[in-house]
Amino acid sequence: MIPDENRFESNPDAALGGVSGLPEGWTVGTPDPADRFDVARLTRLLRAHERHGRGWAGAGVDDVLVEVSERGLKMRENVVVRDEAGEIRAWGSVHDRSVGRMLFVHVVERELPDDVADRCSDLLLEWAQAQARTVGAARGLDIQQIDTGAFPDDERQARWLTAAGFERVRTWWQMSRPVQPAEAGLVPSPEHWEQDGVVVRLVRRTGDGLPDRDDLRGVHEVLESAFVDHFNSSEETFEEFLFRLREDPGHRWDHWWLAELVDGEVPQPVGALVGTVSESGTAPDGSYVSYLGVLEAARGRGVAKGLLRTIIADAAARGRDRVGLEVDADSPTGAAGLYTSMGWATKYVTESWHRDVPVP
Repeated sequence: MIPDENRFESNPDAALGGVSGLPEGWTVGTPDPADRFDVARLTRLLRAHERHGRGWAGAGVDDVLVEVSERGLKMRENVVVRDEAGEIRAWGSVHDRSVGRMLFVHVVERELPDDVADRCSDLLLEWAQAQARTVGAARGLDIQQIDTGAFPDDERQARWLTAAGFERVRTWWQMSRPVQPAEAGLVPSPEHWEQDGVVVRLVRRTGDGLPDRDDLRGVHEVLESAFVDHFNSSEETFEEFLFRLREDPGHRWDHWWLAELVDGEVPQPVGALVGTVSESGTAPDGSYVSYLGVLEAARGRGVAKGLLRTIIADAAARGRDRVGLEVDADSPTGAAGLYTSMGWATKYVTESWHRDVPVP
């Protein structure tokens, strides 16, 4: 269940136990989501971090608000370092993602002198470790994992993470596939189609327009089961799952699909795809595969390919020009081969870095 209050320590001073080593007049605090200057500054910091790491920026204000808004703070906490003028120069955000897994965002301004940037980074990393102990204790754990990311060419970030005891554990290919208007006919209808005893359909809507809760549970159960043996899988309750995905700026209920086997007496959910919208401002929007899972018992029946063809057709029908996804470069499932065979190519690469923090 989603806690009434988040499990983190909201007071940076309490988490850090005092701060030293910053230039005179610099302070550590929290961002104000109601302050448009704070939100704009965090957005600029994040975009500069992306631009340095992969050559272009994709984050926007909505991505920042997911981290710092009042609703987002049910599962998150933030810290910032401000200079003597009150300008934010570094930002850390933690997300109580699921049992034993805490996500950590770590952004330090690129133009800072090396010694000041190093101290800002040290503070963010110390704060993250303190938050890991706090959230781990609240969940009753002995070990709390911190999961953070980096771009392969970001030597500064890699140096900081290595010095703080993090280990590079995984590489991810961020893939994209162009979409042509004619591909709207890849499937009979993205809303509902059937082939060889498999039905692919959107999650149903109730009379008030909300998604059917049983269908949503079906999506959650398929994904939990499909990923149980995958890298870094951890248990996430149904309530946490829904809350987190609804916070995504690209969330749309009409981008959730179920695949069912219907060659028995009762339809059996065996696959699920959760898609989102990738908004790009002036250019056409794209679609994104946030989750794709197929139960082992149904593999080999074309379920994954059918779901992928469905989101491609849906994107084409909406006038979008691409579908993106992320794949584990070290996955033993062969998923990368399927994506490549269907036209996906790697656009850029990211890395996962982990540290396991003992919980007192």
